[in-house]
Amino acid sequence: MRLGIFAKTFEGKTPAVVLAAACNGGYSTVQYNLACSGLSSLPVTISAEVVAAVRAASVATGVTLSAVSATYNMVHPDAAERARGRASFAAIAGAARGMGTNLLTLCTGSCDPVDQWKYDPGNDTPAAWDEMCAEFRLLIAIAEREDVLLGVEPELANVVSSAARGKKLLDTFGDARIRIVFDPANLFDVASAEEQRALIEDALELLGGSIALAHAKDRLSDGRFAAAGAGVLDYDYYLRALKRVGFDGSLITHGLAAAEAEDVANFLKRKMIAAEVVDR
Repeated sequence: MRLGIFAKTFEGKTPAVVLAAACNGGYSTVQYNLACSGLSSLPVTISAEVVAAVRAASVATGVTLSAVSATYNMVHPDAAERARGRASFAAIAGAARGMGTNLLTLCTGSCDPVDQWKYDPGNDTPAAWDEMCAEFRLLIAIAEREDVLLGVEPELANVVSSAARGKKLLDTFGDARIRIVFDPANLFDVASAEEQRALIEDALELLGGSIALAHAKDRLSDGRFAAAGAGVLDYDYYLRALKRVGFDGSLITHGLAAAEAEDVANFLKRKMIAAEVVDR
């Protein structure tokens, strides 16, 4: 496995500055965000100069791009808002390979019109599922044209809210371009150590062969998110479970401050060594 971090963790509006910070923090790869190139996270256009600058910074620092964020609310109640997100997705898809990655990360969104990370009862309805699938059909067509993959992260407050729903999504589209971004801290709010292990085991049994990227954040005992190593998640179990299902991609940490980056990298490296999945 390679150890990485959300590029947006670090301040900076140029990839040279941001990727150097990631390297200095102990990371060999990032999940990139176009905000780190001085654009919005969902730009409408991406110039050749922006693409070249990302690639040059990656080569200069040795920090690769495991993925690039293209996250928007796929089930926003306003069709025009969805169309704007889709247009940005298309722009990012067209630039991704030039920057150095073929994986775009997504969330499936929420019916809440203001916050795509806030649960809405409408998320659990057949109508929301159908709307999401209609959006995926459009994104898959773009992905096929640009030869990229879609990395979907199950989130408790989204339409794809669980491993079971992630598997349903995969089964719906068959061997398309959809992959899974796996984060065990998204599987529960509050759970005992035994419950966590069971959730991780069951999720990996369902999704293991489709995981393109693994995430590393944590939960406090009261359910709040925390930086990896600061909470209750059993990282020894998690990393060994990833190894058991044959995952050898990037482990990307997020949900931390830049000042915590080096300590989190050291924590995760120790756990990776213990699990015999050392950063290559």
